[in-house]
Amino acid sequence: MRKLATIRKIDAVLKHPNADRLEIYVVDGWKVIDMKGRYQVGDIVIYCEIDSFLPVREEFEFLRKSSFKRMAGKEGFRLRTIRLRGELSQGLLIAKEVLPSDFTWKELGEEVTEVLGIEKYERPIPASLAGIAKGDFPGFLRKTDEERIQNLPYDELKNYTYTVTEKLDGSSWTAYVRDGVVGVCSRNLELVEDEKNSLWNIFRQYELEEKLMALDKNIALQGELIGGKIQGNPYKMNNFDVRIFKIWDIDASTYLSIEEMTTLSATLGLKTVPILETGVQLPETVEEALAYADGTSQLFETCREGLVLYAEDTERVHFKIISNEFLENEK
Repeated sequence: MRKLATIRKIDAVLKHPNADRLEIYVVDGWKVIDMKGRYQVGDIVIYCEIDSFLPVREEFEFLRKSSFKRMAGKEGFRLRTIRLRGELSQGLLIAKEVLPSDFTWKELGEEVTEVLGIEKYERPIPASLAGIAKGDFPGFLRKTDEERIQNLPYDELKNYTYTVTEKLDGSSWTAYVRDGVVGVCSRNLELVEDEKNSLWNIFRQYELEEKLMALDKNIALQGELIGGKIQGNPYKMNNFDVRIFKIWDIDASTYLSIEEMTTLSATLGLKTVPILETGVQLPETVEEALAYADGTSQLFETCREGLVLYAEDTERVHFKIISNEFLENEK
């Protein structure tokens, strides 16, 4: 699961080029703008990522004017990518003293999301996607969230060669067959079959029960459901559809390679997410990698959400680079 609030260290303090009273604080791959002199290099802080939904507390009231939101009946403050005097700022730095007095952190990177009552902000889900919960997301599958490049050791990532795919702006979709039983899941739940549910309708539209059973193996397809009213339908599709981005071998507890995924998807009559490049090496800096993620979607003339990169010589290394251009325009 994504770590939204973690113990971090200030790595650098940069001068803001357009504001004498502001400074840019660097935490791993992230840059956050705050008042000048608030932190020094080496200070230990709490870093809250973008998409954090902070609870209504006195310490966070300064966010009310810019960040107040309601989510599933709760009130709170959503952190987004913003520009302050022309410079990008992503997330929030909080003094560690906001932690409960009886809580003692032990190491850098330690998660304090639950301790602070922070949740991941989720945009409202259309009724056709919400469905009826059959249970939690199955434990024999992997959830589809990728780690952001800013949270990973960039110098180590540069040692690999990658296949680059487009990250689509839709809704997570998983379908599986296991020991003769099929199921369909959203990001966090397994769903009861319902003719009003778009995730199940896609499963039936492509006749996947019969096709998956015929494979005679336990396997899960994972993709992005797009179209309809999902995220405002950025690709202007007339109907719902799915694009596969991973296939999980349940028995082997491993993902198929990109080549295997592409071949099996075609056998099942499914399309994959756009595969943009192969044999790619990362540029010298995180900033250059983030700029690389900006661009136009392969599906429609719109800003793409970003990229997902898969190392070509190991199944273990894969991550996402979200386009800052996309984030700035996100509602």
